Amino acid sequence: MSAPAPERRLLPLAVSPSHPGGRSAMTCHYRCDDACSKPVPNTTDNGYFGDIAAASASRRTILKGAGLAAAFVGFGAASAMPAAAAPATAPAAGAPRTRGRGTSPFGFTPIEPVPAGTDKVVVPEGFTWSTIIAWGDPILPGAPEFDFDRQSAAAQAGQFGYNNDYTTLIRGKSQNDATLVCNNEYTNDELMFRGYTGSASLTPEQIRITMAAHGMSVVAVERKSAKAEWSYVRGATVNRRVTATTPFVVDGPAAGSRLLRTSADPSGTRVLGTFGNCAGGTTPWGTVISGEENFNGYFSAATAPADQAAAYQRYGLTGSKGRGWERVDGRFDATQEPNEVNRFGWVVELDPSDPTSTPVKHTAMGRMKHEGANVTIAPDGRVVAYMGDDERFDYLYKFVSRDTFRKGNSPKARKHNLGLLSEGDLYVAKFTGDGFEDGISDGSGEWLAITKDGKSQVPGMSLEEVLVWTRLAADKLGATKMDRPEDVEPNLVNGRTYVVCTNNTRRTPSQIDEANPRANNKHGHIIEITPTRGDDTQPTFAWKIVLIAGDPNDPTTYWNGYDRSEVSPISCPDNIAFDEAGNMWIATDGNALGACDGMYLYPLEGPHKGHLQQFLSVPAYAETCGPLVTWDQRTVLAAVQHPGEETGGSPETPLSQFPYQGDGQPRPAVIQIRPTR
Repeated sequence: MSAPAPERRLLPLAVSPSHPGGRSAMTCHYRCDDACSKPVPNTTDNGYFGDIAAASASRRTILKGAGLAAAFVGFGAASAMPAAAAPATAPAAGAPRTRGRGTSPFGFTPIEPVPAGTDKVVVPEGFTWSTIIAWGDPILPGAPEFDFDRQSAAAQAGQFGYNNDYTTLIRGKSQNDATLVCNNEYTNDELMFRGYTGSASLTPEQIRITMAAHGMSVVAVERKSAKAEWSYVRGATVNRRVTATTPFVVDGPAAGSRLLRTSADPSGTRVLGTFGNCAGGTTPWGTVISGEENFNGYFSAATAPADQAAAYQRYGLTGSKGRGWERVDGRFDATQEPNEVNRFGWVVELDPSDPTSTPVKHTAMGRMKHEGANVTIAPDGRVVAYMGDDERFDYLYKFVSRDTFRKGNSPKARKHNLGLLSEGDLYVAKFTGDGFEDGISDGSGEWLAITKDGKSQVPGMSLEEVLVWTRLAADKLGATKMDRPEDVEPNLVNGRTYVVCTNNTRRTPSQIDEANPRANNKHGHIIEITPTRGDDTQPTFAWKIVLIAGDPNDPTTYWNGYDRSEVSPISCPDNIAFDEAGNMWIATDGNALGACDGMYLYPLEGPHKGHLQQFLSVPAYAETCGPLVTWDQRTVLAAVQHPGEETGGSPETPLSQFPYQGDGQPRPAVIQIRPTR
């Protein structure tokens, strides 16, 4: 299944997608409730910092000269490690590279961009791909084999969920057994059921099927040796499905709040289900945290209660028509249960080692459209979690735990660590630029406290209000409006954190600032944050942009100082991960250059810093999610989400047949890419 890489060259990618951000209109409908066609929820007049005159007058000239030719062109097309050779250990940062050796254990010749609509997985020459698990594969004991035309809610509750996003692999007792955990973000109802003409055409059973296809999937995987491929273990003890009806416990300062109480749960501490789960992270104590993102589109909200009108508008609930779930479960009619909406939009934590455990929603970490959360351990032992709110003009957040991490896996240490995200301080970021004159978008920043020592830091808002209505609290503090901050990942090798801003086509020339330096930002950018004195708990930080994505022929793109004539085109970075050498792996969502989405390797240190290379292209109308490089540096995992998701696609006229298992229908799946020898 591997594909040869043609001779390296740049393509004139000028195709205009049907949607301004590169996504299909179908994607916007199901994932974010058609957010692009609605007013931006953030209507605050928070100032845009920076020298706007300098930005508009001279930015193109400054960035045009920002690319610096590398001393060695040894990583990529000119001199990649032979793809069939055994992976090599990365040289130390700054060490000269010789022909045949790369900056990553994966030496490869980058692939060319693949035209949008091409229904093919493409990997570099010398690599092969295969499926680990796909939508509908049975994972629980007694679950039936997948049958597209005979699906049931009971069957789906025991099968792998739909539209897998964040993916992690937790190592077991040996290097050849592990637990795979995936988010199942949302469903494409029109691709799941024949004859679909809208949510009103779904039967109650079909609605329950979609509810069971959301949430998270936990499944054991194994391989025969380090060189063998991974396969999933059906019926394993750890296997689990978490769906839209799984019980969750609510903890933290807002647990029991009047804003979380409903007729079914007057305590405000027990919630059924999770959905809209996008990105996430794996904690040092072995749990998985997941972000509930576009929850607003699941509720029918014709009328907001008077005391929550501003919050409903700010969270995109005003005018939401829902997904039809209220037909089988009245809590999704926000007119009847106005507080049910407040029980979603949280960071949730799941212990994959214990299938009997109750997952938790952490109110101390605030409520927003969480792309995800990722943690690092500060020098004093406290846990710091970084989070992005994935909406145009929304904010970057940080949570600092009250208590400190305890090493070891004793029952006492584990119990302690399982409570680390339950209490702590919440902050939102304000960026300040130092001017564009230095040719680099960079500057300093500060963390504005939303909560501190168990108290609200926002005048006029109580502790429960700032945690349930976190966006409103951040608005009042004057946080910096960002271009859809999605995945935010600490790099444990270099101690810096990276903020992925996917795009923002609504930003106008008068609204650009140094941290968001491009109007009509169709292609996105990535910001590097360096905490003061290397301590993530500090109230200040330094920052700089390390990638301004787009066609390398565009002189306003920026590749961390690397010669743009040697890099792969990239658009709409979404999720990122880091390998053992600290190199960044980027997955894209909504390529606005007329190509399929893909995965890219982006070195952050050494003479090849900024030499972006495309490693994977996913099939027609799919998104690349869950980039993960395994601990032995031999396998790359990718979650291929929503294949065939394009206007006109249906079970009768599928626009993709990925993962090509002979049933004629597209099925989201997790794949693995490995060297052929």
